[in-house]
Amino acid sequence: MIGLSIFLARGQKTEKDYYLGGNKTGAFPIAISTMATQCSTNSILGAPAFVAFTAGGGLLWLQYELALPLAMIAIMLLLIPFFRKLKLISVYAYLEERFGVTTRITMSVIFQVLRAFSTGVIVYGISLVISYCLGVSFTFAVIMLGVITIIYDSIGGMKAVIYSDVIQMVILYGCILMVLFYGLSFIGGFENLFEYFPKERAKAIDLHHTGFGDGKDFAFWPMLIGGFFLYVSYYGCDQTQVQRELSTRSIDDTNMSLFLNGILRFPLVLTYCIMGVVIGAYAVKSGNFISELPLSPQTGEPDYNMAVPVFVVRHFPTGMIGLFMVGLFAAAMSSLDSSINSISATSMEDVIKKFKKISPKQELLYSKLMTVFWGSVCVIFSFFVGDISSSIIVTINKIGSLINGPILGVFILGTLFKMANEKGALGGFIISFLSNIYLWIYQPDISWLWWNAIGFFVCVVAGLLISLLLPEQKDIAHLVYSRKTTQGFHYRKNWPLHYFILVVYFCILLFITASF
Repeated sequence: MIGLSIFLARGQKTEKDYYLGGNKTGAFPIAISTMATQCSTNSILGAPAFVAFTAGGGLLWLQYELALPLAMIAIMLLLIPFFRKLKLISVYAYLEERFGVTTRITMSVIFQVLRAFSTGVIVYGISLVISYCLGVSFTFAVIMLGVITIIYDSIGGMKAVIYSDVIQMVILYGCILMVLFYGLSFIGGFENLFEYFPKERAKAIDLHHTGFGDGKDFAFWPMLIGGFFLYVSYYGCDQTQVQRELSTRSIDDTNMSLFLNGILRFPLVLTYCIMGVVIGAYAVKSGNFISELPLSPQTGEPDYNMAVPVFVVRHFPTGMIGLFMVGLFAAAMSSLDSSINSISATSMEDVIKKFKKISPKQELLYSKLMTVFWGSVCVIFSFFVGDISSSIIVTINKIGSLINGPILGVFILGTLFKMANEKGALGGFIISFLSNIYLWIYQPDISWLWWNAIGFFVCVVAGLLISLLLPEQKDIAHLVYSRKTTQGFHYRKNWPLHYFILVVYFCILLFITASF
């Protein structure tokens, strides 16, 4: 990875070269890189644990993925065209153009803090696994992971992030397939898979609950509707994703990367969910597997997030164990490198360059220094997040759901509603965020997945009301969706056809999921 970053850094002269790879990257590498970032260690460890062991879990997790193709359509239509048209590095620069500098800095700083914290959780989770499996100290595992990633990321920038993610994705997927191969061999083949796996966990769709007041977080409707708003916010408003989407040569390449992600992500998630089925079936057949798991320091109960690594260490041959550890490192690095590069970009664009004048030559140096700084912050955070990571995959998604809807609401106020202004955007954001906090504390029986949709609608409605009561005059017609603005996006491909394909694909996925 370090050697690759040195090679890719050749000809790197400007901040745009560093953060956007000179806008020379194709759609396929960006699509794979996007998937690798989303498929972190939290997914590889947390999703199988959810499928196999977590109370209320099972293949219901697949419902979460159904909304992704539809979310890609919304992003391609309503958000990405404006970001490409303005030639941005930081997605939050759009908010300054549309509303004002206060909105830009507020949203950017919130992103930086939350992303650094969640990245610390990722580093914590994988470092625990490496420490347990390899017999090294937790501190050594953190430093080994963090230092290597910071070095290649700070040298190579976005190009290093994208191409290293592609390599890491190949390694990671190969490791998942290895677990499936060995696991199936221990339970007697695929024909015995669902014989041992608990029947109640094999159900992939729950249409009998709504998640409103029944305490069922993982029912179909909250996972589909809440998941839709979560994915539009994450892929369309989060700097870690949008930055690489803006690294393409054209808007067509950007759209194609999103289209490919919408098609390819479900097979990836299905594969590691089936890995959870294999581990769950093996646990039933062996009878004593759960007793072999280390105890969680938070609960004193078996740590199900360690199920896959413990299975690998117990049953993989020498060499294959090491390759699997490399796969886990790849998963962690693919999330860590994207996070620290994007936090660095927003710090430079939204904070430093707003308050300090620096020359174009200094921009590249400052960018690399900010990458090192934020990488170090994320590593330091990993030593202080242990108390919240006993259920990794749910915890990260739950924290994100507090803020995803309100952030998306601010951007949609900008792109769809000409009357919306800065007072409305900030007021709507604050009110919607507080409403989600209220739901978390006082309405625990409402699924946290609904927070994504509720936060969005509260932000938009409150934002429009405040804008109506406190109007402002500003020429923003070119920044709001209309027939006139869409004529300037310069598409070359037939995107309505691609949108139709994604809708059909959604229907196919729905049928496949319902067949479990």
